[in-house]
Amino acid sequence: MVANPVTSASDVAGITSRVSKVPGVISAKPVAFQNDTAVIQVIPTTGPNDSATTNLVNTMRGERTQLSGSPSVDLLVGGSTASNIDVSTKLTDALPIFLLVVVGLAFILLTFAFRTILVPITSILGFLLSIAAALGATVAVFQFGWGASLFGAAKSPVTLSYLPTILVAIIFGLSSDYEVFVVSRIKEEFTKQGNARRAVERGTGVSVRVVSAAALIMFTIFAAFTTLNLSAVKPIAVSFAVGVLVDAFLVRLTLIPAAMAIIRAKLWYHPQWFARYVPDPDIEGAELEKRLAERRVPAGTPGRPGT
Repeated sequence: MVANPVTSASDVAGITSRVSKVPGVISAKPVAFQNDTAVIQVIPTTGPNDSATTNLVNTMRGERTQLSGSPSVDLLVGGSTASNIDVSTKLTDALPIFLLVVVGLAFILLTFAFRTILVPITSILGFLLSIAAALGATVAVFQFGWGASLFGAAKSPVTLSYLPTILVAIIFGLSSDYEVFVVSRIKEEFTKQGNARRAVERGTGVSVRVVSAAALIMFTIFAAFTTLNLSAVKPIAVSFAVGVLVDAFLVRLTLIPAAMAIIRAKLWYHPQWFARYVPDPDIEGAELEKRLAERRVPAGTPGRPGT
């Protein structure tokens, strides 16, 4: 805690006395006083990660005028614990906006790429399921203590404040890759054959090796970090490892193909205005193959365009 400006040691003593009487404070003592600025060390009764400590910091900030004893004295609550609380609050407040931007961009890009609304919806729902599973596993292990001994971790009442943000970013990138691998192959088969269910079977069968290999590589990398003796790294490693496994094998290779097989050809429906105003990226290469086939037909051949 920093007080400025203070004119005498008695002013510092008065502030220290009032702060020490705040519920939740064990002790308060001045550690520095130079010119018109005093630094007061405040020790709470609870740990730095306890919610009661957060409430204490907020209470002291809300009562700064009463604690300072004078409107002219500016009382600031700082230090590592207060800074961590501020960072956690900022990240928590920004997470919904960040998630909305990620989901919104995914919806727009996938809708443009596959020219249908249902594919982006199923992809986003699967992505949210993977995030929920990863965070749930982290809470179960590091807060509830389920299997914590397997990772050499101790129970903690809180989760890393920045974990949800980086988890959303990493899992979104990986899930988008897996989605494009699988769905683009399915759409390619559907474009060629017109049989929606058969396209799901063939497309998923062709993609499973690529997606499985990529997911297992990332899982192995993340799982390896759980062996490090770093308490801040273990929750990140577990959440990433679980998120990759769930997203690749449960969502992209099981639930998404199952939903596509049930919906069948209706999955690829888009309104006429969409086809009229939105360009076709032709990611499956059907138009390119058609143009190449037309070029290979000799001039004057019956059925060739323009003859």
